[in-house]
Amino acid sequence: MSLHFNKETLLAYVEGIFPQISGEFEIDHLSEELLIVRLKVQERHLRPGGTVSGPSMFNLADISVYLSVLAAIGPEALTVTTNCSLDFMRKPVANADMISHCKLLKLGKSLAVGDVLMYSEGSDKPVARATLTYSIPRANQKV
Repeated sequence: MSLHFNKETLLAYVEGIFPQISGEFEIDHLSEELLIVRLKVQERHLRPGGTVSGPSMFNLADISVYLSVLAAIGPEALTVTTNCSLDFMRKPVANADMISHCKLLKLGKSLAVGDVLMYSEGSDKPVARATLTYSIPRANQKV
């Protein structure tokens, strides 16, 4: 498998089709084996109790697999989440960025499956784990 983007062009493409996420994420690493994405945690990502909210962690997991799939298949904006399983394992640090490590487990013609471990920056213990399945559009579908 060869990558269709580098980390700068991949993030620019996704921010172009989803301008509402502009400035939320950074790609720290992109290779065929691993994608590392950073959620730049701000006050709006926190919930009562001083922790990063579940929806914010879902967002990080979801964008991580989406970016991984697009890096592998190219600019297919209609690629969509069809399933997600998310396990919360420990409380994230509220004032630290969230870091995801994403690996594609399967990349087929119509489905992709990715696994994501999420960490608070500076910790080697994962705070959450997610597995997501994405549907890849047929070649004749256009945005």
